[in-house]
Amino acid sequence: MKKLLCILVAAAATLFSPALRADDYPSKPITLVAVFGPGSASDMICRIIAQPLGIALKETVIVENRPGANGALAALYTARSTPDGYTLLMATNSPLSAAPFMMKSVSYDPVNDFTPVTRVGSFTLMLVVNQSVPATTVKELIEYARANPGKLSFASANTSGIVAGETLKHWAEIDLLHVPYKNTPTALQDLIAGRVSMMFTDLTTGLPHVQSGALRALAVTRLHRSSLFPELPTMDEAGVTGFDMDSWAGIVAPAGTPPEIVTRLNTELRKIIDSPDIKKMLGRVGFEAFSSSPKEMEDTIKVQLGKWGKMVKDAGIHPE
Repeated sequence: MKKLLCILVAAAATLFSPALRADDYPSKPITLVAVFGPGSASDMICRIIAQPLGIALKETVIVENRPGANGALAALYTARSTPDGYTLLMATNSPLSAAPFMMKSVSYDPVNDFTPVTRVGSFTLMLVVNQSVPATTVKELIEYARANPGKLSFASANTSGIVAGETLKHWAEIDLLHVPYKNTPTALQDLIAGRVSMMFTDLTTGLPHVQSGALRALAVTRLHRSSLFPELPTMDEAGVTGFDMDSWAGIVAPAGTPPEIVTRLNTELRKIIDSPDIKKMLGRVGFEAFSSSPKEMEDTIKVQLGKWGKMVKDAGIHPE
């Protein structure tokens, strides 16, 4: 009798294991966590993807903003969530590439505490200045900063902005005051008002202000020009040799999420991300969309972790 009971318990455990229950996934709303607040680039990307994902899965996908500590709070929340496919993180380089080096400690492992699902694409970061700054090129900006030490300031609202600003400051040997903000929209408002001089911001939130003439764009941060703003030179072309910063985005789940669920999510998300309509929609907000396999996403996380660690060190940034 005891042996029969053990067999029945084992059979029940197998029957209701995550692998087999994955056939019924999803059976309740899914949460897609954004690492920054409403109006941020990551928030916009989440909302554009959430609706078609919900339609594909025949279930509601809720975008939940969990800003704070450069995305580390959102990453920690996701890492500690149940690995059942109902909590996903729109990960970016802020919590998974830069925060581990810019903070004295983070309570998650950027590689081992997450299950990669797919790459979503790249944010294009550009250097913009207030219209009162007498510079139309990066070279002129550096020359002006050298001639006026301490007069210019740069705003930041995430790790990309911090590392980019400190890298320029270190490379050009110029004196810039760093002014940190909690979110990009507020930083841009102060930049337009002239309270700060310059900022490295993503095209998603910054391009409308450049197009309206409120801000002047000088360069993009990646080695190759952006197809979304091809007339804008790269920092490397502008003379800051080797300046290469890829602000990436991808979707991850908590470590231990069943492979069958990851496969289902990857399949549906790749259809969405690579569809012409979604690519066009994301392109209009300054985001270059492309998907990947879970393994390719895993490789991206590992490579970018090493790359950002070197950038943080080279820029002379000390953990806080």
